[in-house]
Amino acid sequence: MKYVRFIKEGQIKYGVLNDDGITVLKGNFLYTKEETKEKVNLKDVRLLSPVSPSKALCIGLNYKAHITELEMNYPAKPVVFIKPSTALLNPEEQIIKPEVSNRVDYEAELAVVIGKKAKDVKIEDAPSYVLGYTIANDVTARDMQDKNGQWTICKGFDTFMPLGPYVSDEVDPNNLEIKSILNGKVMQQSNTSLLIFKIDYLISYLSSVMTLLPGDVILTGTPKGVSGMQRGDVIECVIENLGTLKNSVY
Repeated sequence: MKYVRFIKEGQIKYGVLNDDGITVLKGNFLYTKEETKEKVNLKDVRLLSPVSPSKALCIGLNYKAHITELEMNYPAKPVVFIKPSTALLNPEEQIIKPEVSNRVDYEAELAVVIGKKAKDVKIEDAPSYVLGYTIANDVTARDMQDKNGQWTICKGFDTFMPLGPYVSDEVDPNNLEIKSILNGKVMQQSNTSLLIFKIDYLISYLSSVMTLLPGDVILTGTPKGVSGMQRGDVIECVIENLGTLKNSVY
């Protein structure tokens, strides 16, 4: 299933995306999958980020080639930082480049959406806690990134977490092509099979520290090919079978 959150006539609704449009659900798909008889055309609604997480747990340096391009050390354990809920941005909306930064980068990433409360999860049980997967852009003020590990400031600005366009439970997260396209030019191109720390391990590792709640997301890291964006640029993050997350820069 492909789950969406959208606005229609001023109301936030939840639904299942089909070839012929959206079938509206009776409530938030995190808690109910019961369908109504209402169907809407995709062009008649505005898609929102599919979930509104209480926290976004982000993994840095999870592709070897990206570690090399940033000239950083290979991590023995996952590098973890948190993006605030205020960083969330809907598909098609504008990333706001802060005045204090001279270089703001895109980072295309596979995002894991947690489907139920998770604490002290065993690695082998991790898949049962996943609702599905979506696309994230871990926007980063690169010139403010501290190589010693304090990344929350450079990655925590408002609008620095575009998410969407939908959550799918129909993909194998361990083998998905991932790429970013800046103004029509492919900049990043890799595959999630190259993740250093795999998704099941990350769920277990993170849930051993803090409780993961329904709708929380884990951003799994970005491949090589990051570069700066300028005002007026259009950035598309594309993951196989998860669609395209498109935003412009203001």
